[in-house]
Amino acid sequence: MLIRCLVGLVDVSRRFAALFLLGGILLAAFSAWYASGHLGVTTNTDEMFSANLPWRKQGAEMAKDFPQFHDLLVAVVNARIPEEADATAAELARRLEEDKTHFTMVQRPDDNAFFRQEGLLFLSKKDLSDLMDQTIDAQPFLGQLVADPSARGLFSALSLLGMGVTQTNADLTPYMTPIEGFHKAMAAALDGHPQPLSWQTLLGGGVSKLAGPYKFVLAQVKQNFGSLQPGGEATQAMRAIIADLPYVKAGDARVRITGQVALADEEFASVAQGAVEGMIGSLVLITIWLFLAVHSWRLIVPILMTLILGLMLTVLFAAVFVGTLNLVSVGFGVLFVGIAVDFAIQFSVRYREYRYLTGDPGRAITETARRVGVQILIASLATAAGFLAFVPTAFQGVAELGLIAGAGMLIAFLCTLAFLPAAITVFRPPGEMAEVGFAWAARLDPPVIHNRGRILVGFGVLAVLAVAVSPMLKFDSDPLDTKNPNTEAMRTLRDLINNPVTNPYTIDILTPNLKAAAALSEKLDKLPLVDGTISLNSFIPADQQQKLAIIADADNILAPTLAPHGSAAPITPDQVRLAAKTALSQIEPATQKLPQDHPLAAIAGDLKRVETASDATVMALNDALTHFLPTELDQLRTALSAKPITAADIPADFARDWLLPDGRARIQVNPKPAAQSPAGLHQFVEQVTAVAPDAGGAAVTIEATSDTIVGAFRSAATYAVIAIAVILAVLLRKPLDVGLVMAPLLMSALLTLLVAVLLPLPLNFANIIALPLLLGVGVSFNIYFVMNWRAGERRPLGSPTARAILFSALTTGTAFGSLALSAHPGTASMGELLLISLACKLLASLVFIPALLSRLTGPEVRATGDQGVRGRA
Repeated sequence: MLIRCLVGLVDVSRRFAALFLLGGILLAAFSAWYASGHLGVTTNTDEMFSANLPWRKQGAEMAKDFPQFHDLLVAVVNARIPEEADATAAELARRLEEDKTHFTMVQRPDDNAFFRQEGLLFLSKKDLSDLMDQTIDAQPFLGQLVADPSARGLFSALSLLGMGVTQTNADLTPYMTPIEGFHKAMAAALDGHPQPLSWQTLLGGGVSKLAGPYKFVLAQVKQNFGSLQPGGEATQAMRAIIADLPYVKAGDARVRITGQVALADEEFASVAQGAVEGMIGSLVLITIWLFLAVHSWRLIVPILMTLILGLMLTVLFAAVFVGTLNLVSVGFGVLFVGIAVDFAIQFSVRYREYRYLTGDPGRAITETARRVGVQILIASLATAAGFLAFVPTAFQGVAELGLIAGAGMLIAFLCTLAFLPAAITVFRPPGEMAEVGFAWAARLDPPVIHNRGRILVGFGVLAVLAVAVSPMLKFDSDPLDTKNPNTEAMRTLRDLINNPVTNPYTIDILTPNLKAAAALSEKLDKLPLVDGTISLNSFIPADQQQKLAIIADADNILAPTLAPHGSAAPITPDQVRLAAKTALSQIEPATQKLPQDHPLAAIAGDLKRVETASDATVMALNDALTHFLPTELDQLRTALSAKPITAADIPADFARDWLLPDGRARIQVNPKPAAQSPAGLHQFVEQVTAVAPDAGGAAVTIEATSDTIVGAFRSAATYAVIAIAVILAVLLRKPLDVGLVMAPLLMSALLTLLVAVLLPLPLNFANIIALPLLLGVGVSFNIYFVMNWRAGERRPLGSPTARAILFSALTTGTAFGSLALSAHPGTASMGELLLISLACKLLASLVFIPALLSRLTGPEVRATGDQGVRGRA
């Protein structure tokens, strides 16, 4: 009954070929037109998983409570000196705030009025005491600079050093770093390369390095999720601003962009990079394989037209039943072309076979439908089952892919039996002059049959070995490992992996109040993989009484010295030369008491050069030495005015990052470097969630995503195996045939596992998608061989089916190979796994199945059942 229906469909297509061909073309055109207006693409990764998952709900709540942490671009600034980094970051933040088109919020987490005034309280008591002592020792020096913050005042201060050595044999050891800094700045300016001097480094000493070399600007952007790079416009706007910043143009500062938006955009760009070239190359190779398979453009064109019609109808299905593709489901086209082409190749090659046997084109098409139609139906149903197995899972991105691709396999079957015969009839391919199967492959059948025992034992050994090494197959749960490591955002992130602002592995915990946050932080800080915790309590310094006393003592001594004196008289080149000459008169006698290589002697040489320098050089020298001096003096005055801090004193806009209006307090848990590996991250999350079960944040999301994906694919694989077995049992009706189809499938899966372990090729978030798909894809080859064997075929390697399988594998491999060449590591790893699996499947089909089937039928090679077709011809 089923065969009669399929043959009837093909006969109708053949008899009304022109009508079917025209209808198919119009239907393809309509599908493309409709989809262009109704099928969208979203790059919003939040939509990749079901919103009903507990970790998704928790993430949504956290995003609602702290919206300022989402949709961020992070500008990372470093410069030759800290002041230039500060100035660059400040100017960048100012300009970004003016751009309301692309940015909704801009902030500098490492710079605000609160930290400028209270920053000294966050030093340890020892560091604070040493810094205050150093500053007090420099009081005479500071006095000269406050009175006259110019090269004139600086040279006057340097003369005090010379007088100290000459009159009291003063020890200049505490001043060695500033003196060396002055010399380098003066020498560079006099050589025509003026560069501003870092007063922050000179006055802060080693303490100034505690903040690290980087400054950060966080910008919340407006994203366009209809674009392949949702934050692309905002990123380009930021880059344009960065390129125009003074210190960036001068080469003294560098600004790099990272953050969640930049990482996502660069990932999308990596996926798209070379996609067009890869697709064109794949189409060229597929055309070559088709020519080698069918030998005539009059068959190649119908195959390609069938593929295009099937693809357009699948796109129409996606537009009607899905509406918006996600970043996973958008890849259904590659899968469709790579897999659906098998059906058309099988039909066309077998048509050539029956055309040779019968000599009648019409009868050949009918006979092909009778012999191959059910095979293609079973293959399409099994392949669709592999895809549709994803639909019930919580991995929504792949569930959509499964729905579209599963429907696409059924559409491909209908196109193969309803449209391809019509196209073949219209294009009238020439008859065959020789058998279609491989003559050279036919010579391999006897050796395979003769050595079937050894072959099966060999495969058995490989299967046992695969099972033995299966525990060694690794799953890389770090999503960063699937990204292109050479992009700016990824390189920057790796450089700053341990910075709390950019660390991608932190954990967030909401506690009822600040008191609870303090108690929980104390427990968390003791965990082996916790590097530290940050909460609002972290910004309430410890030992405030003692530290404020140290600062107050220093302020009492320094306040008169640091008090502003009003504006100094305008500086002129002659005044600078005079000051240099005066200072030289005090320093030269001192150099007689100092070693020849002492930096003060180098200063003396610089002062001599000032006397003969041009006016422009002298004024450039003045600016280089004192450009940042007034700002640093102001900062010193502000820092010495520190006051006691309570939670209520922390600015509201800053506190909002840590404290909700209802009193709940956020804790950020930072991991140690050991937690940056997948195993370490898993342990880090385990340790933290054991203490705080409601923990969330990036690290918890990564682990939860991993569990969701692995669970989804485990379920999908189970569903696929069951569905394929049921389909085979219903349509093949013989338990032996079902076993013969499933055995090579299991063998190819074990061989794939073995190769993945030996390479090694770990599973990750991207390539794990391939696993359940391979069940559906791989079963089709087995179906063709087993059903032909049941029909009487006893020389499988020399048969047209083997030819069709080989070229089908080559075309599928070409489509998958374009993925393996992707610049995106995740996509490339998926392509590699698909190619490995396809090669293993081909090995199982062309070696394991013939040996297995010959074991059931004996050593002789009998005539094929198709000779009856020749006889009837």
